[in-house]
Amino acid sequence: MPEEQTQKISVLLVDDHIIVRQGLRTFLELQDDILVVGEAANGKQAVEQAGRLRPQVVLMDLVMPEMDGIAATRQICALGQGIKVLALTSFVEDERVLQAVQAGATGYLLKDVAPNDLVEAVRAAARGESRLHPDAAQKLMKQVVTLSTQPTATPQAGSDLTEREVEVLRLVARGMSNREIAETLVISEKTVKTHVSSLLSKLNLVARTQLAIYAIKHGLAEK
Repeated sequence: MPEEQTQKISVLLVDDHIIVRQGLRTFLELQDDILVVGEAANGKQAVEQAGRLRPQVVLMDLVMPEMDGIAATRQICALGQGIKVLALTSFVEDERVLQAVQAGATGYLLKDVAPNDLVEAVRAAARGESRLHPDAAQKLMKQVVTLSTQPTATPQAGSDLTEREVEVLRLVARGMSNREIAETLVISEKTVKTHVSSLLSKLNLVARTQLAIYAIKHGLAEK
């Protein structure tokens, strides 16, 4: 039994509405590979529980009392424990999407997401991959394009990256999964993960979505 549980994706649910948490728990616990390890009703509780429980994935509401989900996401990602945060909210505002991604969220979903898509997003987050609601992705790209037209203080951005890392970065910016990148570059998924980790470290970023924004902003996503 303990061996079986180690295979499960541990999830922390964060939402100020108990009925939402109960609904998510009931559905997620029907999945053989997911284990809900805790719940939190606000951002402050989320940070405390994330540090104590060390879940693989946090499903994070963004609008909550005491501390909002964006601030909580930033603090959880700063723990340096590799916890992936999926924003799960009712709103898809330009500014909120960008703030969540900049804070370190690896995905942005709306609460009307199809159940199977939610499960797939949790599994993808555990693998270090990103999932964005189509509307959120569109708004994020609009914000990124705006940012990319603004002057940057780092014209040589990415110059310390290896040629292979730049190739991986470009494919990440195109929304490819680790498997798709591995197939495109004819390398193993493990090697792709190593390159992604190196990119995050070198660029001082915490989430895959931030890599995509960086690549687009600095013109490294072209070609």
